[in-house]
Amino acid sequence: MALTIEYKVTSLKVKDEVNSEGVTLSNAVCQTYWKAIGTDENGNVGEFSGATPFSAANVPAASFKDFASLLEEDVIAWIKGVVEGDAAYKAHVEAQVQRMIDAEITKEAEMPWSTDVTPPLPEDAVDPAAE
Repeated sequence: MALTIEYKVTSLKVKDEVNSEGVTLSNAVCQTYWKAIGTDENGNVGEFSGATPFSAANVPAASFKDFASLLEEDVIAWIKGVVEGDAAYKAHVEAQVQRMIDAEITKEAEMPWSTDVTPPLPEDAVDPAAE
């Protein structure tokens, strides 16, 4: 089954970090927490929660985006770069989402040979328990 995956950022941690130029980058994102929400072609949904660390040590000051200016799309792009940039990690996330979907759509069934089930009475029979 093909999954459509959507990412949502659930939490961030920041710290001041000195980059390789010796510039202190204030409130640099150092940890992200996120969910990958997968939907299959039948509309069944599963989730995977992940955490991805980041470092601003190699981010040039000129390309550093101030924390107050960040959009969720910016952070999702970073996360997707890590997750989807590693085929094994991407496969792991998708497998976990699929496992959750499978658990939701799989139900326990009575065994057709079970003797614990009382067979239905014929329509013209009298139910002894009703007397």
